Amino acid sequence: MTMRWRARAISIGATLALTMTIAWAGASSAAGRYEWVPPAQFQGANWADPRDNYAADAVVPSGLAVGDDYRTTYRKADAVLSGFSTKLGANTVRLPINPASVGTAWWKSYRAAIDAATDRGFKVILSYWESNTAKDGRVDDAAAWQRMWRTVVDTYGRNSRVYFEPMNEPFGYSLTEWVAVCTDFLARFSSVPRGRVVISGTGYNDNVTGVAAAHQLDGTLLSLHFYGFWGSYTTEAEWIANLLPRIGAYAHRTIVDEAGAPMTIGLNYGNHNGNVSTAYLAAITEIARGTGMGLVYWPGLRFGDSYSMLSPDTKGKLQVNSASGLAQLRWGWGVGDVPPVNDDPPAPPGQQIKGVASGRCVDVPGFSTTDGTQLDLWDCNGGGNQSWNHTAAGELSIYGNKCLQYAGASGPAQIGPCTGAASQHWTVNPTGTITSVANPALCLAAAGDGNGSAVSVLACDGSTRQAWQIG
Repeated sequence: MTMRWRARAISIGATLALTMTIAWAGASSAAGRYEWVPPAQFQGANWADPRDNYAADAVVPSGLAVGDDYRTTYRKADAVLSGFSTKLGANTVRLPINPASVGTAWWKSYRAAIDAATDRGFKVILSYWESNTAKDGRVDDAAAWQRMWRTVVDTYGRNSRVYFEPMNEPFGYSLTEWVAVCTDFLARFSSVPRGRVVISGTGYNDNVTGVAAAHQLDGTLLSLHFYGFWGSYTTEAEWIANLLPRIGAYAHRTIVDEAGAPMTIGLNYGNHNGNVSTAYLAAITEIARGTGMGLVYWPGLRFGDSYSMLSPDTKGKLQVNSASGLAQLRWGWGVGDVPPVNDDPPAPPGQQIKGVASGRCVDVPGFSTTDGTQLDLWDCNGGGNQSWNHTAAGELSIYGNKCLQYAGASGPAQIGPCTGAASQHWTVNPTGTITSVANPALCLAAAGDGNGSAVSVLACDGSTRQAWQIG
């Protein structure tokens, strides 16, 4: 294992050495001017609303309830944060806020989650998320946004464990516009030390070099997001090459406060190459550790999210969804002397179902494990949400416990628990069609050729959109 690490270090060593030299040279010069907590000390996870954090109403992290009082919220929050601490080893939590959550009746209770975290010694990153009614990458209502932040800063401005992220993923702004928004934020809330303000990178937080170079934002921390569904690389080296230009010479200021991968589908993250997700996670954790960036996983807890590192068991106790995924994350946090390595296959067994007309694969959107999720087409990427098994019983199964099915006489193709129902048995024909065993006149069909095209079960018509290649 030690020899394997040495070989990997040599293969990426030159790139890392250059990055680290630039990063720490910048860090040493900045340290004398600003009071920073080094980004590497942010070892954490996001705690998210089950609906996602884009909401027009109050954001309510998984396990909390908007009707609970402060005391009840504190008790529930403390139990979740205990899981973050004991199960993951985290010391940071990132929480969403919006105007519907701050200065409201829910705010009186939601503060308990923040207080429970800081009482445990956690660092807390509070990030503004826009409403799901807009999702244009811009602040929804500038006046409401300013009032929200005034309330938050008045409450937590003197708490050294609380950090403020003006906006999550500001993709609707140009670099110049976004720098202006952040400059105004810093002026309005000048009582907050700059070292406790986390400025999102441009776009989907996907590049920090522009905001880092803006002198108006000197002294702030930076936020980077990086995900494996942004590409189809299957080697760690390719993902590293994609990542490094997004950071430039600014690793010493950067917290990766969203990075995540599927944790509920049986992937082996100890094998770093040959699979998009395992290669991606190896790359982001390697670079985070090597450059001293902070790393806040998405998500530590979000009900119904296959990326979630933790899920409650039948008794409500949080359990780790992937031991190998957690080991890789902790490597990125700087825990452990050698990276986790396991040469077993990285992905669960399975084959892609590729459309002859489109060249795209039958995909479970967003790695969802929710029963009834409708399938669609997406670029083939080797992900676990495209890895199907044609079982001896004739099922097309995925994730090990979900089957392709349809409801009624025909209709959308979807996933559901494997029950042996007639609607879950399929014949893969030499002609390339996939027909229902229960009704051979029904074929698996794509509505179109592009990403997101619905996959349904319809009357067989001989069209190319009902022709498939499995392999």
